[in-house]
Amino acid sequence: MAMDKKIFTTPIIKANPITVLVLGICSALAVTVKLEPAIVMGISVTLVTGLSSFLISLIRKTIPNRIRIIVQLVVVAMFVILISQFLKAYVYDVSKQLSVYVGLIITNCIIMGRIEAFGLTEKPLPSLVDGLANGLGYGLVLVVVAFFRELIGSGSIFGAQIIPQSWYDAGYMNNGLFIMPPMALILIGCLIWIQRSYQKDDDKK
Repeated sequence: MAMDKKIFTTPIIKANPITVLVLGICSALAVTVKLEPAIVMGISVTLVTGLSSFLISLIRKTIPNRIRIIVQLVVVAMFVILISQFLKAYVYDVSKQLSVYVGLIITNCIIMGRIEAFGLTEKPLPSLVDGLANGLGYGLVLVVVAFFRELIGSGSIFGAQIIPQSWYDAGYMNNGLFIMPPMALILIGCLIWIQRSYQKDDDKK
């Protein structure tokens, strides 16, 4: 039987973990000053969410209910450690920028939520797709927020200057407010407003 495509599409927009479910806000505020670490964080959470849900689904019938949370934490921690070591080995500079937030993926409520809601009850492949989709939905918001924060706050994208030097010579200044955590919260609030306004209009059709 074909897998319902809504398993993949719904978490990215209609039920986005950040803009709809309002989960994972803390890390979204912390890692979106620049685009590169935001992308790496989004990919990391996507992989951990997908692989953790997949593995839990594979062994779900063997997990005693009274210790299921412990088992889930062990599985998530294993994948987080693997991701962390990979980042340190191949993108060390980005790993330093992410600092403790890679380790804190273990406590990300999006991951535990999808394991509880989907991984423990569904088959492995749909669980993998659901986890990846929720991670992508999370990462999409991080990328959008980081794009505007880095562009307006630093005048660059991926560290390359985008705002022409002639603008600075004419008196243009980067908006330092955009590199501060409150602006990340404001941008996420704007995305939530846009998301819910769009869905409200869509529901009326």
